[in-house]
Amino acid sequence: MESNTAVTALAALAHESRLSIFRLLVEAGPEGLPAGRISEQLALPPSSLSFHLKELSHAGLVSSRQQGRYIIYAANFTAMDALVGYLTENCCGGKPCTPAEQSNAS
Repeated sequence: MESNTAVTALAALAHESRLSIFRLLVEAGPEGLPAGRISEQLALPPSSLSFHLKELSHAGLVSSRQQGRYIIYAANFTAMDALVGYLTENCCGGKPCTPAEQSNAS
């Protein structure tokens, strides 16, 4: 992943509503959720939801598909994994480590 792609993704997630939307879509899995359900579960007005979904889509973090008269949004797990990989690729000087497990043990 290029650094400008990572910056775009992180900028998209650096908003409370967008982070909530993305986390909800990750929880929903590859099936995704219709926009109306996202709006209901997060108590976001449809106009605000559309704006935030557009930003997440532009960053490559969500995808959408038409299903009948609904638009279904889903997290882009490949992009998410690439972002996490980019953020951790030089962790511990390139040596195998498990910082998450170590911090949970404390």
